[in-house]
Parts: sequence; structure tokens; C-alpha cells
Amino acid sequence: MNRNIVHIDLDSFFVSVERLTNPALVGKPVLVGGTSDRGVVASCSYEARSFGIHSAMPMKMARQLCPEAIIVRGDHGEYSKYSDIITEIISEDVPLYEKPSIDEFYIDFTGMDKFFGCYKLATELRQKITRNTGLPISFALSTNKTVSKVGTGEAKPNGQKEIPFGTEKDFLAPLSIRKIPMVGDKTYQLLRGMGIAWIHTLQEMPIELMQQVLGENGTVIWRKANGIDNSPVVPYSERKSISTERTFDKDTIDVKALKNLLIGMTEKLTFQLRSEDKLTACVTVKIRYSDFNTYTMQARIPYTALDHVLIEKVTTLFDKLYQKRMLIRLIGIRFSHLVQGGHQYSLFEETIEQINLYQAMDKIRKRYGKNSVSRAAGMDFEPHDFNPFNGGRK
Repeated sequence: MNRNIVHIDLDSFFVSVERLTNPALVGKPVLVGGTSDRGVVASCSYEARSFGIHSAMPMKMARQLCPEAIIVRGDHGEYSKYSDIITEIISEDVPLYEKPSIDEFYIDFTGMDKFFGCYKLATELRQKITRNTGLPISFALSTNKTVSKVGTGEAKPNGQKEIPFGTEKDFLAPLSIRKIPMVGDKTYQLLRGMGIAWIHTLQEMPIELMQQVLGENGTVIWRKANGIDNSPVVPYSERKSISTERTFDKDTIDVKALKNLLIGMTEKLTFQLRSEDKLTACVTVKIRYSDFNTYTMQARIPYTALDHVLIEKVTTLFDKLYQKRMLIRLIGIRFSHLVQGGHQYSLFEETIEQINLYQAMDKIRKRYGKNSVSRAAGMDFEPHDFNPFNGGRK
């Protein structure tokens, strides 16, 4: 049985949501992101793209390319709300779907063609989403995730496309190698240095040569270029929260050490968020005193996964919560109201330097372990004269 995989992508999602509340933005070059010159473009309209602007571009450069562009700071909550609405519509109508990001979905319609026709089903789903949200949406249908994702890019803006079984390789052949998922800037430059600009050239290359040049990634890229992708649609389940807590061997009132511990705990949770491409909108701090009475305090915040934002909120909540001045037995942190969306959300407010710093820190942690780099305060989190962790160091 041939697979039927649909890839759905919301066109310029952040911009499209802004246009729902402000129709004056329709037809205009719009940039969503940090409003200062040191900010970054998180999303841009197709009108802005015609000036050479793209996401993750420094806002200062985008202003220079298109001085008349309208810059919007963005509303994290609204984007999440519309993403949830679309997720609910899809979950009601399809047997199996995956949500790799806030504005992107894969749907497995395999076996449904004998009833209605998968392309018709996908068309009706697209119409339903647009009817219920007012948002433009594009999709492509093929036998696998790679070809469908590339097809959606070719169907944009606000279009749809079917790549029938057996035509995958021919469809991909005339396209740029940049269209292949996994081909980033470095891989693109490497392949261009080899004289490869179009997918059809890659298709004709021996797979062994790609293995020699790029290792196992070379094999995967070669297979994708030839329209071969057996990866499954992974059933979607949204994780609602992540948390951590520490119980002390001896109760303490060492506030400085407790705050340092909270910083270290927060850093580990935020790294976990970024590793899973998630963001949080609710922070909770928990304290259990030596008499076993437990208290919590929480606060809603704009969606983020950045250490300095969350550390400030965690320590502020701790200061408000810790009023009894009693010995503490346990402290904990929980991040909830999680959404998928990746680091692009933080582009609304963070500078390029901050983004590069977090990316560098995460790269070190992934290579050498999550404890390989942290703030000095987060490393020195032991209250004086006692072991703060069960099984911790003395």
C-alpha cells in the first residue's frame, strides 16, 4: 500500500495572525520581531521577502532593505491560541498527525484513499481551517514527509499541491539543493563547492561519494534528494509541564545558597525546554518547610525559554513566597503551559548577541553534558555546612 502523507504549513503565521486583528497590514511589507536595531526578524510577510528579507535577519539590516516596512513586536499568546485552534481542528478530523512546530503539521492519510480520496480530504481540511481561523494555509500530498514538505514550499503562498506516486524524483529534480530538508548554510556551501546547485545533479551522484563527504548525513541527504523517506508520522502529544525539585539532607535557611540552587535548577530546565523546542508561559516555585507545610506561588509570563528571563521570575517568586523565615526542607520549580515553537519566539525581544550566546551554550552542553557550562551562581549552590542533595557532594 502506498503511503499518503500531507504536510501543512501556515503561511507567514505570525504576520497572518497580526493581519486578522489589524487588516491595515494586509498587502504591506510587515516584519514581526524585535523592534530595536539590535533585534531580529522572527517572521516577515511575502511583500517584505521581495526585498530580500528573511526570518532570523538582524532588524537593522531589514530596515535598510525595506525602510517602509511596518514592524510589529508580536503577541506570543495570540499565536499560541491560533495554533491550539488549528491543532484541535486537525485532531478531530484525522487519524494520525504530528506537530513539529507551532505552525506546521504532518498528517498520515494512508488507507483513507479507498474511501474519499486523500487529496480531497486534505483540501476539505485546509478549507475548514481557513474558514474557522481566517488564516492562509498551504499543503502538499505525496508518499513521504520529505517530498510533501518540499511540495508545500512550492505550493506557497496559500496553495496546495499533489505529487503522485512515482513522480517524486522528477518533481524534485529541477529544484535547488537548498530545498532539501537538512541542507543548511554550511552544507549548501560545501555542495556548491563541489559544483552541485540543483537536486538532479545530486540524484545522479554515487551515494558512496556523499557518504565520504558528509558521512551518515550524506546518505540521508542523497535519499531525500531521490524522494526516499520512510520516516513515520509520529503521533502528537503535547507535554504540559516540566519540573524539578531538591530535598535537602538537612533543613536550611541559607537564602543565598538557596537562590544559587534555584538558578542552577532553572538553567537545567530552560536547556531542556530549548532542546525540545518548547517554551513556557507559567512559572511556579514550591517551598516545603521543616514542618512539612508546602506552599507554591506561580506567575504567567510571555512565552520564553531563556535563562535570564526565567531566572529573574523564579527568584522574584521565591522572595515573595519565602516569608516565614523557617528552615526549608525542599524547593522546586515547574514550567507549565508549554507550547511548541522553537527559539523563534525569543526573536521578538532578544538581541543577536543573546541568541548567539544561548546557541553556543547549548552546543557545549549537548557535546559535553548539561553540567558543562552554567552561570557561576548556579554552580555554587551548596548551603554552608551541609549537603543539600540526597546523594549530592559534601
